[in-house]
Amino acid sequence: MDVRLLGVVGLVSLDRVDGGLPRLGGAPFYAARALRLLGHPAIIATKLAAEDSGRGLHALGVPVVSRPAAHTIAFRIENAGDERRMEIETLGEPWTPEEAKGWLAETLAHSDCVHAGALTRDDFPAETLALLGRGRILSLDGQALVRPARTGEIVLDGNYDPAVLEHVDVLKLSQEEADVLGLSYDERSLGSLGVREIVVTLGRRGCLVYADGVSEHVPAQPAALPDPTGAGDAFIAAYLSYRRRRHSAPSAARLASKAVYSSLNSPRATTTAEPPTSTFSIPSAEPSTRA
Repeated sequence: MDVRLLGVVGLVSLDRVDGGLPRLGGAPFYAARALRLLGHPAIIATKLAAEDSGRGLHALGVPVVSRPAAHTIAFRIENAGDERRMEIETLGEPWTPEEAKGWLAETLAHSDCVHAGALTRDDFPAETLALLGRGRILSLDGQALVRPARTGEIVLDGNYDPAVLEHVDVLKLSQEEADVLGLSYDERSLGSLGVREIVVTLGRRGCLVYADGVSEHVPAQPAALPDPTGAGDAFIAAYLSYRRRRHSAPSAARLASKAVYSSLNSPRATTTAEPPTSTFSIPSAEPSTRA
């Protein structure tokens, strides 16, 4: 029997959090932790500098396919309560259409859903996303829209190329990213992006899911994370995995919230599932033409 996989594509980062030593981060790392905890089949595709390849990414318990890069993207992160200051110290390499047609196509051949875990606006050009999304569900991190690819302190803006969203089926935004894009949380505003499913994470207040033309607030599990780094990456990986298992968007969001807390705080914890209530359809092999 052919097992279909959730694919996660993104750059591994080196993060200096609150003055600590550099540690692995980025969507591949935190998604792998969450998916290992859930026991859901997945595959990770990433790029990082050769000198960073021995830092333990392959020990996360999820299959990882990596290629060398000239540099590993690096961040400095300072947390102060609910406030966070971030700097990009070193930029990474964008994902090219040639990679999407080459080794990524081979790696993701058994994936019916792929999350593009962007760290900057340059990570995934529109042509690359079109190729990654062909014949499967494509999810995108909102950092691909609002985070400029330049070193120094990160200042978000909404100057993105609308073509980036043409082939996206699921968009994950933080509250800050939604604010930068000038979005409110009603159906008309969220629907204006032309993406059929949107998840806006709201920190301790949970998240808002927009699917099938309806938006709904989903409260979070009442527990604080001492270090929220990676929470968004873990959340969207778990959310997509539950959606693939035929959970409704609100149900997937509730379960993903539990998975985030478990994966970032207690690696041995388990997540209790809710009964599936809806379908998550796979598009045809024809590229989307949605504006």
